[in-house]
Amino acid sequence: MEQVKRDVVLDVHEVPKASQWITLSLQHLFAMFGATVLVPFLVGLSPGVALISSGLGTLSYLLITKGQIPAYLGSSFAFIAPIIAAKSMGGPEAAMFGCFLAGIVYGLVALVIKSIGLKWLMKILPPVVVGPVIMVIGLGLAGTAVNMAMYANPGAPAGELVYSNTHILVALVTLGVTIVCSIFAKGFLKLIPILIGILAGYITGLIVGIVDLSGIKEAAWFQMPEFIIPFATYTPVISWEVAAIMVPVAIVTLSEHIGHQMVLSKVVGRDFIAKPGLHRSILGDGAGIVIGSFIGGPPLTSYGENIGVLAITRAFSVYVIGGAAVTAICFGFIGKISALISSIPSAVMGGISILLFGIIASSGLRMMIDSKVDFGNNRNLIIASVILVLGIGGAFVKLSDTISLSGMALAAIVGVVLNLVLPGKEEAKDMFDQENKKAA
Repeated sequence: MEQVKRDVVLDVHEVPKASQWITLSLQHLFAMFGATVLVPFLVGLSPGVALISSGLGTLSYLLITKGQIPAYLGSSFAFIAPIIAAKSMGGPEAAMFGCFLAGIVYGLVALVIKSIGLKWLMKILPPVVVGPVIMVIGLGLAGTAVNMAMYANPGAPAGELVYSNTHILVALVTLGVTIVCSIFAKGFLKLIPILIGILAGYITGLIVGIVDLSGIKEAAWFQMPEFIIPFATYTPVISWEVAAIMVPVAIVTLSEHIGHQMVLSKVVGRDFIAKPGLHRSILGDGAGIVIGSFIGGPPLTSYGENIGVLAITRAFSVYVIGGAAVTAICFGFIGKISALISSIPSAVMGGISILLFGIIASSGLRMMIDSKVDFGNNRNLIIASVILVLGIGGAFVKLSDTISLSGMALAAIVGVVLNLVLPGKEEAKDMFDQENKKAA
C-alpha cells in the first residue's frame, strides 16, 4: 500500500494543474468514447444523448460517493439486447422505462447492502450463475454483429438482406486493426484500440465509398440532441413485460460492478468497498442509470478502459474524471460530432462488435476459470448448461398475453433458482467468498 502511494502522480483529492487537467481528462474521454457511442449506435439511440448521459451520470456518481472513487461511467453493453427487445415492444419510450427500473433495482440493492451487508448477494450470484449469463449476453448478440459486417442493409428482414463483399472488407479491416492495437500497441494507445479500429474502418469506408458525409455538412455546430424526456416528449406507460426483461439484467450487472470496485481498489491502493462503501458506489451507478433514463440515454456502468488509464497514468484525481465528464457533456451538444458518429458505416460497427461481443462472452468464461468453478461437479455443470441453452436458444415463458420471460432474463432467473435449490450450494458459496477475499 505504501509503495502504491509513493508512485501516485495525483491522489484522489488533488487538483491538477491546468495543462495536466486538460490532457488527463482527454485521455479518459478517448478511452471511453468508442464504446460509449457504440452502444447507442447499435440500439438506435442518440450518441449525443449517450455522451451527455455518461457525463451527468459520472458527475452524480462522484457526488454520491463523496468524491472518493475515481470512476467513469459509460454505456453498458449488457443492456444492448434488452433495450432492442424493449424498443420492439413499445419504442424508445419502453426502453427508457426499463432503464429506469434497472436504476431503481441498483438503488434497492444499495439500501439492502447498507442494512444487512453483502453476503446475500454473493449467495444468489456465484460465478457459476453469473459467468454463463454473461456468456449469454455476448453470444446472444453474435448474429447482430455478423449481420452488420456482412450485409449492406443489416436491419432489413431476413429475405431482403443484401450481401456485400465491400462491407465485409471494411468490417475485417476494422476488426484487424483493433486486434493489432490490442496486442501490439504500447502505453495509452493500448487503451483505445476500439477508437483506433473505428478510425481505420471509417477511413477504409471513405475509400470504398460507403460513407455518407452529407449529414455532417448539414449539421450545425451547436445542436440540441434528440432527448427522450418523460411527460415532455412522451407519456410513460408501465410495462411488466419490459420489467421482466430489464430487471434480471440489472441483478447480473451488479456482479460486474463489484468486480470493478475490487480492481479499482487494487489500482488506487484504497479499499473502496469499505470506504465510502459498496452501497454508495452501487447507488451512484444506479443514479446514473436513472438520470440517463430521463433524457434517453442507455444504462451506465463503470468502465474498465478508464481503470486502465488510471493504472498507467497513476493520476487518481476525481477532478480529472470530472473534467472528462464535463467535456463529454459539451461534446453531446456539438451537432457535427453527433453527425460524424451517425455517419459511421454499419460494417465498421459490425467489425468492432465481432470482437466486443466475443469479449463479453469470453469474460464470462474467464470469471468461472478465475473462480475455479469445478465442472467435474454435476451441480455446476447442470446450472451452466441450462443457462447457456435457455439464453442462447431464445427460450421464453408466456406469463400472460402481454408478459413473457425470454432469453437472458429467463436464463438468469432459472440459474439463480437452480443455484438456490440444488444441493452443494454452501460449498460453491464458500469458494466464491474465498476468491473475493483474494481479489480484495
